[in-house]
Amino acid sequence: MTSDPNDAELIARSLDGDEDAFVEVVRNHEAAVGAYLARRVGREQAEDLLGEVWAAALASRAAYDRAFPDARPWLIGVAHNMLRRHWRSRRPEQPRADVAGSASGWDPWAAVDDRVDAEPVLRRALALLGPQQREIVTLVAWEDLTVADAGRAIGIPPGTARRHMHEARMVLRNAPGMAALLNDHDTVKEAH
Repeated sequence: MTSDPNDAELIARSLDGDEDAFVEVVRNHEAAVGAYLARRVGREQAEDLLGEVWAAALASRAAYDRAFPDARPWLIGVAHNMLRRHWRSRRPEQPRADVAGSASGWDPWAAVDDRVDAEPVLRRALALLGPQQREIVTLVAWEDLTVADAGRAIGIPPGTARRHMHEARMVLRNAPGMAALLNDHDTVKEAH
């Protein structure tokens, strides 16, 4: 019984001429990479950028480190770089996307009482973070990456990513309104 090939194997096969192999990598990660983009620039622009991400990934697949069987962090890194180019190319009068507020509907504390208005508190707390801290937090929380994979996605070593996550946690714990949210969350959790 043979198991399905992992992303590294598919990328290697695509480099050896198997045109369908890279299509399988795209199929495996299209939803995750599309969601990553949509949370940052909205659905319409994400659809436009997604094709550019796949083209860039296809063109740069020879540089993929095949020691990593899962290509999702690498593909999110390609998308991250595409977003940076997209934002730099915008006219000055066009506002930049507010990453902290772009995940409408996302609530990391689903059990928190509905009367607590968490979104503005979270938005303000995320705005207190530096860009790399915020990106690590959102990659871990929204994209379900490990801290090390989040670091890999944005091109920083795992130790640096862990430091950014630790610093972000400290800032978020001390952000106005976050203590009440965390306490409410812990109280609800203990009750169950």
